[in-house]
Amino acid sequence: MTPETKAEPQNLPASDSPPKWKIWWENFQILFIALILALLVRSYVAEPRFIPSDSMVPTLQVGDRLVVEKLSYRSHPPEFGDIIVFDPPPQLQELGYSKDQAFIKRIIGKPGQTVEIKSGKVFVDGQALQEPYIAEAPRYTMRPAAVPADSYFVMGDNRNNSNDSHVWGFLPKDFILGRAWIRFYPFDRIGRVSIDTRS
Repeated sequence: MTPETKAEPQNLPASDSPPKWKIWWENFQILFIALILALLVRSYVAEPRFIPSDSMVPTLQVGDRLVVEKLSYRSHPPEFGDIIVFDPPPQLQELGYSKDQAFIKRIIGKPGQTVEIKSGKVFVDGQALQEPYIAEAPRYTMRPAAVPADSYFVMGDNRNNSNDSHVWGFLPKDFILGRAWIRFYPFDRIGRVSIDTRS
């Protein structure tokens, strides 16, 4: 009879999995790096914005959500017709607007140009603008005003319901955050934000 053999006790290898604290630490590092990257993107590349008012109707509607890109103005200055997002300049902060309460308007006058509003039209350097993008003609007048260096004259497309440069003056360039680029909501109107200034 074959003697009963006993299995030799085997030394099981120690678990290769790292301790829990190390897993938590690695996950924390990944989340921290992701947060820093997100902050850098938001500060220097692009950020989402919500349209809270009807000052840019019909181009932008209340509730539209946009991507504001911040790179293009590092290589060239803002242009006529650009739709920009900006922090309130000092004259608006003095009226009670907080520093981070962003505005969105269209650039109408650039440094060195003269802007005037009369007879239901906006004139730049004496030439009446053809503006197919506005809600209606302005029902107010403004005497000729020269745009200072490093500043812009901005207006809402909803001319008669817009708190813009015809009310509070010129926008210093340093307060511009970026250019409205893409509307990503509502889904049935996804696409580039129109800056069409053709007559």
